[in-house]
Amino acid sequence: MAYDEQLADRIRELVEDEPELTERKMFGGLAFLVGGNMAVAAGGKGAMMVRAGAERADDLLDQPGASIVVMQDRPMTGWIEIKTEHLATIDRLRFWVEVGVGFARTLPAK
Repeated sequence: MAYDEQLADRIRELVEDEPELTERKMFGGLAFLVGGNMAVAAGGKGAMMVRAGAERADDLLDQPGASIVVMQDRPMTGWIEIKTEHLATIDRLRFWVEVGVGFARTLPAK
């Protein structure tokens, strides 16, 4: 399944000025990386993946539409999936993009 191109375009508008930003197709979606570290991805299942880190992810699961990412029946610690319908407003999308980009900035560049 192809990734949500409209969601990717909306994310791109929010991160276009981010230093060391790259895009890469991965996990069936289009990932946005900061310093070589994945921050967020427009997915192909009607959702966005956000890298929040293990310390913060549990607290963010109270947000509307948020759940732990599961890949091959395995929960991915520190990764959150947000259903697209919960990203309809620019404020909600910006919130999640800032979570992912903020975490990626804390990691050493690859």
